[in-house]
Amino acid sequence: MSSPRIIDAANDASTGHASVSAASPPSTQRVVTAPGGETYFNRELSWLAFNERVLAEACNDRYPLLERLRFLSISGSNLDEFMMIRVAGLVGQAQRGIDKPAIDGRTPTQQLTAIRNKLVAISARQQDIWRDLRAALADTGIHIADEKRVEPAAHAWLETYFLDEILPVITPQALDPAHPFPFVHNEGMGLLFTLTREADQDQIIEMILIPTALPRFVRVPGDIAGAGEAVYISIASLIQRYAAKLFPGFTIEGDGLFRVLRDSDIEIEEEAEDLVRTFRSAIQRRRRGQVIQLELEEDFDSQAEDVLLEQLGVHEAAVIKTDGMIGIDGLAKIVDEDRPDLKFDAYSPRYPERVREHDGDVFSAIREKDILVHHPYESFEVVVDFIRQAAADPDVVAIKQTLYRAGSQSAVINALIAAAENGKSVTAVVELKARFDEEQNLKWAAKLERAGVQVIYGFTDWKTHAKIAMVVRREESGFRTYCHFGTGNYHPITAKIYTDMSFFTADPKLGQDAGKMMNFVTGYVEPAGLEHIAIAPLNLREEIYARIDAEIANAQAGEPAAIWMKCNQITDIAMIDRLYAASNAGVSVELVVRGICCLRPGVPDLSENIRVKSIIGRFLEHSRIFAFANGEPMPSAEALVYIASADLMGRNLDRRVEALIPILNRTVHDQILQQVLLANMLDVEQSWWLHADGSYARIEGRPDGDRKPFNCHRYFMTNPSLSGRGGALEAGGVPKLSLRKGRGG
Repeated sequence: MSSPRIIDAANDASTGHASVSAASPPSTQRVVTAPGGETYFNRELSWLAFNERVLAEACNDRYPLLERLRFLSISGSNLDEFMMIRVAGLVGQAQRGIDKPAIDGRTPTQQLTAIRNKLVAISARQQDIWRDLRAALADTGIHIADEKRVEPAAHAWLETYFLDEILPVITPQALDPAHPFPFVHNEGMGLLFTLTREADQDQIIEMILIPTALPRFVRVPGDIAGAGEAVYISIASLIQRYAAKLFPGFTIEGDGLFRVLRDSDIEIEEEAEDLVRTFRSAIQRRRRGQVIQLELEEDFDSQAEDVLLEQLGVHEAAVIKTDGMIGIDGLAKIVDEDRPDLKFDAYSPRYPERVREHDGDVFSAIREKDILVHHPYESFEVVVDFIRQAAADPDVVAIKQTLYRAGSQSAVINALIAAAENGKSVTAVVELKARFDEEQNLKWAAKLERAGVQVIYGFTDWKTHAKIAMVVRREESGFRTYCHFGTGNYHPITAKIYTDMSFFTADPKLGQDAGKMMNFVTGYVEPAGLEHIAIAPLNLREEIYARIDAEIANAQAGEPAAIWMKCNQITDIAMIDRLYAASNAGVSVELVVRGICCLRPGVPDLSENIRVKSIIGRFLEHSRIFAFANGEPMPSAEALVYIASADLMGRNLDRRVEALIPILNRTVHDQILQQVLLANMLDVEQSWWLHADGSYARIEGRPDGDRKPFNCHRYFMTNPSLSGRGGALEAGGVPKLSLRKGRGG
């Protein structure tokens, strides 16, 4: 269904001072990077800058070696997805002759050129870091061997492994007119061999596609590698090492490894008659998408390279030559090595104390008082227990829940199935358009339906991205609705590494609003009379505008005016312009933006009262929090505080169903503002300032010299549960936020 109503997102010309302080960035000057670029940063280049910050963590000598390797691997998988989605989209636009400029004025072709230049530099940086980490790991007894250096004891075992486990699985194929060029799947890796037949000296090229069923690395058994030693060799290196056994009667003149990335975006027609069937078909098409990038070894045989370019239909501009390891993401296999001494200390999240005080009864705890749970420092298991207890509770009559990403092994899904089997009315809104989770969500939907759950797929052209679960319970006073509102997904794995908020409440008005929102998604009934919750794409944008405009009015009236926001991305032009207006009016704007930020901070007469920082560390910052001073110095009890499922992107504000939840409970309000958000503002050990020229620089210590460096992740790992602990911040000895004098507070 198309949108019943979308609020116009036009710019507002009202103009918007500043003033919080943890550590101040050096002064910068206005820099023009592209046509129109003095106002906004390019989205794609900003994302690449984010991935460079992730890559920089692989060089962070405060981290254990395998954790540094993990960051290197993550930078590789991030880059792959960027190529398969964002670059693929730009390539498609360029091929269709679309020259509509991006937010910074660059055309698709100009963006591709700039991206290409950055990719070459990032790829070279990854390989430099890999060589350094590989040498450092060898010093600790973890060896990643290549085809030239394998100890004699390991050689015999590897040869046997190749003959028994690899040779039966791989299939060499000659590339000639009699043998059609094989299909290389997305993220597929293969080897090309240039061979000379010894009998007649004829030369041929053979291809071996590496099956996905084979591991990326083979580990030599410990008793062969030696005590305390771990030896890994990549499958590609192993095949290259013993290739002569594949090609008897031939001389191997050369070989080379390659890897293919394809366009992996899915486009769905708005009038699709059967959404499930349409998505199954689209997933199949994605596997055969256009080749976006071909990665080759630096010394790849030139003749073989020409064959690949021709057969894959790849332009030379899409080729990346690598002097090192191809497929950096595969290093995640090495990270799994059982070496606790080379990893972060194990961390077990705490179960919320408030629930424990009620003998584990989640509903009793919520009835007493609203509860805030801060993941991953506090256990996601309480969210599972919320659904699990509802499934078993004879007084629960209905459960309604949105599911965007739930993972491959989901206790939440199993709890919903149990609820349906216990006779509850269970409704699950399963979002099929969750990128790269489409297949998993189709499987969950089918399993839920078989159990008797009413499965809804929502809108065709909007993603349902809000994270809401409702439980309706029959009690003495009548039906009571218990709600869970989250900033992250119902995903048990990501909940261990993503920082997110879970808010539990039995507030009747929030429950009524949540019910109207669910009816909007399941039955297209546009909600009327919402009292607290704002919903995208209906009025969430308008609600944030109204709060920004109120701060502008306060600044113009000489009252304290400040905006604190924490989110993952800011790309929406109209929202950025609103924040520029706030800055020009004298509102202090402090932004914690983990990833893409198209807003240019610190520019005179544009954004001089806006500061932007990015936090990159052990956990992935994911929560979305918005706070507005409301006429008092920040942080204060009078500030307006919201949590949300939405980032400040056009897609979240206009093309997704999202929720913005006001925090009205005083304890939860203070926990979010004066603990979570404040700690993010104070962090200096994991933070990067964004400068007006688009560069990022680490914050090095605190400028006043009399306060210890502060790490927000460490603080939350070592301090008591937020639940019922409103004074934990001061009790933990965290320095209070230093405020500059002035209207911003």
